[in-house]
Amino acid sequence: MILPAFGLGTFRLKDQVVVDAVKTALEVGYRAIDTAQIYDNEAEVGQAIQASGVARDQLFLTTKIWVSNLNEQDLIPSLKDSLVKLKTDAVNLTLVHWPAPQKNIDLVAVMQLLMQAKQQGLTQHIGISNFNIAQTQLAIDTVGAEHITTNQIELSPYLQNAKLVDMLKQHEIDVTSYMTLAYGKVLQDPVLKAIAAQHQASTVQIALAWALQRGFAVIPSSTQREHLIQNLQAQQIQLSADDMQQIVALERNGREVNPAELAPEWD
Repeated sequence: MILPAFGLGTFRLKDQVVVDAVKTALEVGYRAIDTAQIYDNEAEVGQAIQASGVARDQLFLTTKIWVSNLNEQDLIPSLKDSLVKLKTDAVNLTLVHWPAPQKNIDLVAVMQLLMQAKQQGLTQHIGISNFNIAQTQLAIDTVGAEHITTNQIELSPYLQNAKLVDMLKQHEIDVTSYMTLAYGKVLQDPVLKAIAAQHQASTVQIALAWALQRGFAVIPSSTQREHLIQNLQAQQIQLSADDMQQIVALERNGREVNPAELAPEWD
């Protein structure tokens, strides 16, 4: 896997809150940070990284190009703006944030522009986010699967996206799970609670351990030091085949994030 299995998500974290979260995460051992142009926190993330004393080459930094910049005039200039905010010459990974079919985005042109950004040294890797099977196939046909590092998609015990995950694995494209806790809904799940009790862990840790064991990268967000540490500790949990099987049975197509203007038709 090119991208680290464990990172810090920064969705909905702003201003001093995000500065503190990133600084604390770096202190307790995180080395991957996920942001996006639309989060409006790239400058604060850059500030926190700079203040942390962690060397840039020790970090894996991801950003995502917002929909209004998915065109020839704006994509590369907007990425350069992101780099200025993030105080870096290049990010490790740049994703297309949403395919936004309703907005008639030319995904072929967008993937070609991302490849140009990679060739110009603005980003080490490129990838996609919230792409369905057909859109992923289009991206593969445009730049080749070997150039698509990940598809970052909503995945949780309640939304397991089996068809899309199988397709990505077939093409050796890493899967990044966001919203792994389904906005906290999985935390009270009786099945996860029972598994957590056996492992002397929290339901949060079990949900993260499940995703990691499926081979997904995860990017949970937290602002509390102890939660940041507990999340990282999910990597030490070894779930049994029976545990994993019980979690498979929790699938309920429980999608939390489905913005009408931006989302594709899901598989």
